[in-house]
Amino acid sequence: MLQPSESDLKVEIAIIGSGPGGAITACLLAEAGRDVLLIEEGDDLPLESCQPFSVEEMVQKYRNGGLTAAFGQPKIQYVEGRCVGGGSEINSGLYHRTPSNILEQWRTEFEVDALTEVDLIPHFEACEQAVNVCYLPGKAPTASLKLHEGAIRLGWQSLEVPRWFRYEESDETSVPKGTRQSMTKTFIPRALKAGCKLLANTRINSLQQTDKTWILTGTRQGNNIPENSIKIQAETVFVCCGAIQTPALLRRSGIKNNIGNSLRTHPTVKIIAQFNEDINALDMGVPVHQVKEFSPRFSFGCSISSPPYLSVGMTDHPQYTETVEKQWQNMAIYYAMITGEGSGTVRNIPFYQNPFVRYKLTSQDLKDLSEALQKLALLLFEADAKILYPSISNTSPLTHPQDLSTIAEKLPVKQTNLMTVHVFSSCPMGENLQKCAVNSFGQVHGFNNLYIADASLLCTAPGVNPQGSIMAIARRNALKFLDKL
Repeated sequence: MLQPSESDLKVEIAIIGSGPGGAITACLLAEAGRDVLLIEEGDDLPLESCQPFSVEEMVQKYRNGGLTAAFGQPKIQYVEGRCVGGGSEINSGLYHRTPSNILEQWRTEFEVDALTEVDLIPHFEACEQAVNVCYLPGKAPTASLKLHEGAIRLGWQSLEVPRWFRYEESDETSVPKGTRQSMTKTFIPRALKAGCKLLANTRINSLQQTDKTWILTGTRQGNNIPENSIKIQAETVFVCCGAIQTPALLRRSGIKNNIGNSLRTHPTVKIIAQFNEDINALDMGVPVHQVKEFSPRFSFGCSISSPPYLSVGMTDHPQYTETVEKQWQNMAIYYAMITGEGSGTVRNIPFYQNPFVRYKLTSQDLKDLSEALQKLALLLFEADAKILYPSISNTSPLTHPQDLSTIAEKLPVKQTNLMTVHVFSSCPMGENLQKCAVNSFGQVHGFNNLYIADASLLCTAPGVNPQGSIMAIARRNALKFLDKL
């Protein structure tokens, strides 16, 4: 890793952002013998520097401690990783390929070239091998099995989702342990071994093109690193800061055509379910089942349900906070996620470091969220849940299937609290110049040697965890850049 004194740099290729898009791009370009500098705003921390999904992790590795929100009615809380490895260091590692009907929509509506399922399969397979995508070798967590059990009783489709994980040996009676195969465990070590340089604790504030060179200006600051300005010259730049920070950086640099105008998410509403028996444990791990009976309109899953997460989830029902303290072993958090029709914008505010993110749900989105919430509640009662606490403030807990009729046909905008861990589509790719910010392979329209490689490129909400799509498209585009596609 570069030292703070090396503050004025000249490189062939600068990659800003070290999440899956940036890490894979850096790895492939460095292994091809190119001069690569990987720049990350956050700290360089080992995956094991803190307990996964702990409060300590949120402080260390999340932007703003995880407390960021897209404004609108209702607002949507979202999370971003801010450390070397980006979101791959903090997520659950659940994995899906891009559905074929979504790829068809992107090809026809956004005119993306070479994006059939056949085109992407080699990239899916290569990434899946690199991060060890696999199923649980043993028993799933009990809270996850409850979701599966309720779905099966109703005749609904439920599946186990594979993860990018390396499990320790275990028998079929225990929940397997292991290590998430994040970017700091896979592509970043490969990139460094191939000669890529890493510059952590560095925020790039703007880009400027002069002749054939890009000038990156920013600041370095971190633990034991006093704030100082930095200037980097690069022939080629890849911006890989994620669906919020990438459009914010480009717009700060005066690059605005179709940038930050079409942000999409998977709006998500939650329920805390309380059972009579123990379904939770401090070492429960990540639930792996999802219900896809109503996909792509909406789907269900089980979230991380550690006591701190349960306490935060119960803020809509503060009078039951003590119940979490006494009964957390009997409780778990479940979610209903919609694909939705709404969209948002990313804009900068003078003198503020964080961009202003606005998101507008449609009336149909609020109806879909209501229907999804009712069906999830029905499933949980079918799985023998006794009390349900939906994330709608100033409402009573549900104790019987008949209570589902009390959920409004359209969720109330002033009482509903939504969140998402999936943000994308703020700089869509394709040859449709009316809609797209970059071409079919990530190059920003109208600019030489400027590329994007992250979730911004996804044209619409895919309806599934987008990480597999981000990795496969980043690999495809990096090979295209190297003339190896």
